[in-house]
Amino acid sequence: MAGDMAHVSEGEGVMEKLKAPREIEWFECNLSKDFTSLYLVGISDIHAGDPQFSEWHFDRTLKFLTSHENAYGLLNGDYGNFVGRASVGNIFRQTMTPQEQRDYVIKKIKPVKEKILAVDMGNHDERIYKATGIDICADIAEALGAPYRPEGVWLKIGFGQGRDGRANRQYVYWVYATHGFGGARTKGGQLSKIQRESTYIHADVYMMSHDHAVLAAPEPYLIADPRAFSDPRYPMCRIGRAVAHRKILVKTNAYLKWGGWAEMKGFGPVDLETPIIQFAGNDCSDWEFPPNKGEKKVRFIG
Repeated sequence: MAGDMAHVSEGEGVMEKLKAPREIEWFECNLSKDFTSLYLVGISDIHAGDPQFSEWHFDRTLKFLTSHENAYGLLNGDYGNFVGRASVGNIFRQTMTPQEQRDYVIKKIKPVKEKILAVDMGNHDERIYKATGIDICADIAEALGAPYRPEGVWLKIGFGQGRDGRANRQYVYWVYATHGFGGARTKGGQLSKIQRESTYIHADVYMMSHDHAVLAAPEPYLIADPRAFSDPRYPMCRIGRAVAHRKILVKTNAYLKWGGWAEMKGFGPVDLETPIIQFAGNDCSDWEFPPNKGEKKVRFIG
């Protein structure tokens, strides 16, 4: 990997972290200072073992990581289909056993393991954990050497240089990702879940999966500019202004062609195209940002 990646609980093993729920922690990813922009790909809802699984689209996502030096991935749950006798779905229609599904995902992603920033758990993955106490996601994270937190991952991503006009200062972006929950058929219902999540924690990008829907919505809000000025009318205090902070809410795709369980239950076709987030610094030559050229730039590539 270009650069070093570390996190706040360095030295703890994956399995030790699973013994009991912990308060949230963040992972710091320091990437190359040579990057002027960065692509982040949310990889979720692979559902290996489902007869509708589109390996071609999954392979194309992995190829994007290998063909772009500045592209990285985040694994956001539901890696295998993992249908059991007591769960939703038809156990007899799976094309692989749960063991084979786990092994398949590891084999496919391992060649790009240096591109995977973090791993969390999906509801399909949780089926195995609830039934057996075996954490498939911990196996995947350990094989990839990636940080793992089942509930969700909070990333501090740094790259490039020249932030705030300082030669050695990286551009820093915050990302929060969690697999998702519940069922929602309308776009508004699907987006409302991630919108609610974005009120709990600060980030530039919030990523949620589960609904097999590709959506993106920018939301600006105001934060205090730490710079302040004096005013003779108010000798006891200083005055500051507000600056806009732009966060983007992103729902990710699934690698499932239409048919099977989704068709039987009245769900429509899903978007097989993987959404991409691009971060950029002020020296990014391929990004025109009218009408204002802000210090932090984030955009959604559908």
